[in-house]
Amino acid sequence: MQKIVTFLWLRDQAEEAANLYVSIFKNSKIDSVIRYGDAGPGPKGEVMLVNFTLENQEYVALNGNSQYPFNHSVSLYVKCETQKEVDMYWEKLLAGGGKEVACGWITDKFGLSWQIVPTKMIELLQSKDAARSQRVMTAMMKMVKLDIQKLQDAYDGK
Repeated sequence: MQKIVTFLWLRDQAEEAANLYVSIFKNSKIDSVIRYGDAGPGPKGEVMLVNFTLENQEYVALNGNSQYPFNHSVSLYVKCETQKEVDMYWEKLLAGGGKEVACGWITDKFGLSWQIVPTKMIELLQSKDAARSQRVMTAMMKMVKLDIQKLQDAYDGK
């Protein structure tokens, strides 16, 4: 059992969001859907909570209303090994109305912020050569979607 679980408060799209996320990530599934009963506060039979798993991590999505919208202060950070993986997550999470932000950040159509980050970038930023790391950071700050080859070129001084 996972002790700490990320809880997502959505307006009224908890099931739609969970289904989208499960369709994108491997090792993912809808675990359960809990519906409002006679006691409410939502209409009887409508989805209240969706428990789901992404990459073997548990999440809960609530149909709560629009009182607490998502913002960029919390995001889900996706580690990517290849540019193909970066591109795939970028495309699928933007589909249907998401927005590109900057420096590897996007907001999906539900307003949830994601960081799509190549692990290679973190490796390059941790270089003991400060000039190389600085070039990588400067290159990253100019990007919207992160490009592994361009980050490597910056590291190499190209």
